[in-house]
Formats: sequence, C-alpha cells, structure tokens
Amino acid sequence: MKQKTKGRLKAHIKSKSKINLILSIIVALVLVARFLRADYYSVFLCVLTLLLFNIPLFVNKRLHVTLPKELEAVILLFIFSAEILGEIGSFYTHIPWWDTMLHTINGFLMAAIGFALIDILNNSPKFHFNMSPIFVAFVAFCFSMTVGVVWEFFEFSMDYFTLTDMQKDRLVPAISSVLLNPTGLNDEIVIKGIESTTVQLADGSTYLIEGGYLDIGIIDTMKDLLVNLIGAVVFSIIGYFYIIGRNKGVFAKKFIPQLQEKKQPSDKQDPTEKTILE
Repeated sequence: MKQKTKGRLKAHIKSKSKINLILSIIVALVLVARFLRADYYSVFLCVLTLLLFNIPLFVNKRLHVTLPKELEAVILLFIFSAEILGEIGSFYTHIPWWDTMLHTINGFLMAAIGFALIDILNNSPKFHFNMSPIFVAFVAFCFSMTVGVVWEFFEFSMDYFTLTDMQKDRLVPAISSVLLNPTGLNDEIVIKGIESTTVQLADGSTYLIEGGYLDIGIIDTMKDLLVNLIGAVVFSIIGYFYIIGRNKGVFAKKFIPQLQEKKQPSDKQDPTEKTILE
C-alpha cells in the first residue's frame, strides 16, 4: 500500500507543470508557517489554493480539454495572487490597484473560457449549427460578465450574512441622498466637502473616520464590474479576429483551451495472418 501511495504521489507530481510545482511548494511553506502561528483561516486558504491548483490537471484528464501553457500559467498566478498575496499577504489593502488588476484579468480569462466552450461546440460534428464570429464573441462576453456578476453576488452575501469585508469600503468626499431630505420628497440632498464621518454605536461608543463619508461597497462592486467588462471586451475582440483568420491568431491560441482529439486505436495484426505470411 505504501509503495502504491508513493507511486501515485510521484505520478501526480510529475503531471504538474513547473510553475504549478513551484507555486505549490510556496503555498505549502506558507501553510506550515501559518499553522505554527495558529492562523487557521490562512491555513484554510492555503488548502483551498492547493485544491484550486489541480483545476488544470482535472480539466486535462477528466474533461479531455487541453489548456495552453500560457493560459495555465495565468490561471495559477491568478489564484496565487488572489488567495496568497491578496488575502494572506494583505495586497488588497497595501496595493490599491491589486483588486482592480485581478478583476480585469478575471474578465479576460472568463471570456477566453466562454469563447472556447462555444468554439468547441461550433466545430463539433455532433452539432448541426454554425454560429457567426460576432455571435461567438458576444456569447464569450456575456459568459464573462455573468461570472463577474455572480461573484459580486457572492461577495455581497458574505458581507451581509457573515460580516466580512469582501466588498472593500471606500471614503468619498461627497454624497447625494434622498433619505436625508427633511421634506420627505424625492429630491436628493447633496453634501460636499465631507472631511470625516462619526459612527455612534448603541452602547454610546463612537468611531471617528477621517477622510470622508464611508461607502460600504457599491463603488468597489461597480469598479470590479467595469474592469471585468474591459477584460471581457478585449478578449472578445481578440476571439472575433481569431475565428475570422482561423489558425492565424498566435496570441489568441495561447489562451483558448482546445478539445483533445480522441486517439484512434491502432490496427493490430491478425496472428493468423502473421502465420500465413511467415
């Protein structure tokens, strides 16, 4: 049993790409360090990251879809950047543009995956329809935006039900609100030049927030969807020209998964025929 387990482990390690193996080792080291600090939330994130690192292998072996090396590398770096650097390393708070960058890449990647799904069906002999390049690009764009919206729903749900802060707060110097209108009419009251916000709790304690009014997520959500849209549009345009000039788009090929061709069984020579020939 031990030899079989070791053999499976060696085979699993060999099946991983170099970048996958390097990132997995780094995550494992972070996991051990966080475990020794009793930071079990970070340990959970490390375990989740290691599981997500197996997505390319799963897609290759179970779904029989080949991911280009460039696409696999971007996916792995994206997962590492989001979970290890972003969450555990606090890059989301230390680097203002980190979250924006990841959502832009996510829009690009999801458009590539959505494009590949439709393109594979489009070229499959099992389906008797042929979609135009503009329609395939549009579906890829819609797929990417749908994934982005669902993710924002998830962030909101986590913040609302578990009081996390996935939709990061922002400080704004001005607000416009109908709720603050003392007349009760549907006319907004504009307040500009806000320098601080005071939050008073039920027990009488207060929090003074310097820098403006505390926005609790809407700006972050809309910014994420906007940059997701930019990433989706960029790849949809690339995919459109890839279909028009089939097999000529070198850049697009690096990010479009391909369905593996089924290996045809080799014709085995009949033993009786071999005897006759001899």
